[in-house]
Amino acid sequence: MSDAQPGLLIVGAHGRMGRRLVALAPEYELSVAAEVDRHGATLDASLASVARAVIDFSAPAQLAATLAFCTTHRVPLVLGTTGLSEPELESIEHAARVIPLVFAANFSLGVHTLMTLVSEAARLLESWDVELVEAHHRKKVDAPSGTALALLNRIVAARHTSVAESAVFGREGQVGPRPSGQIGVHALRGGSVVGEHTVRLLGEGEEVVLEHRALDRDIFARGALRSACWLLGSERGPGRYGLADVLGRD
Repeated sequence: MSDAQPGLLIVGAHGRMGRRLVALAPEYELSVAAEVDRHGATLDASLASVARAVIDFSAPAQLAATLAFCTTHRVPLVLGTTGLSEPELESIEHAARVIPLVFAANFSLGVHTLMTLVSEAARLLESWDVELVEAHHRKKVDAPSGTALALLNRIVAARHTSVAESAVFGREGQVGPRPSGQIGVHALRGGSVVGEHTVRLLGEGEEVVLEHRALDRDIFARGALRSACWLLGSERGPGRYGLADVLGRD
């Protein structure tokens, strides 16, 4: 790697998202120093000298290695991996004490806006029933999606409850009448659906539907690359940041 120029390390570079990150990086005046993948470069100390930032949209199994590399060599990280366990989420918090880290379940501007709208609607329509439905392509391995869980957390926070108290993941059999305050969460898988998230708030005689449909994976890649630019644009101190920070929103 001695001839490589400083730039991004794209982890999972040969995957669906990784390929788009590599392709779109020049639009943000970012160079790719290495394409890290099980069939490519290895994320080891030999890359430390050329790493300006790391973007990782790979799998949970890669998380420990990515965090170890970034914290050891003090490299900023943009992380979009979903399907993480509680211990893995805790490891991200520990890493954020050492490096600046942007972590989001979804890097779409539209989804970020949906989060805000859903939070406000859940607060204003507190007595209404809520159903959350997400759909993704057949190859997605985790369910519900990270975005659906983030939306669920917004809803329960707005209603001063918790996921354990309120959420039910799918329904089957003689479930009885719908309890007051219950939040239904449902995952659909099939075809080549990029990503759809729908929140239905159902009252007596009326309904509010908030929905986001991803039509192209580039929206996620662009959000991640914009986040990398934000991390590199000035001296960011250690901490866990979100898309709201990148966009300059509360």
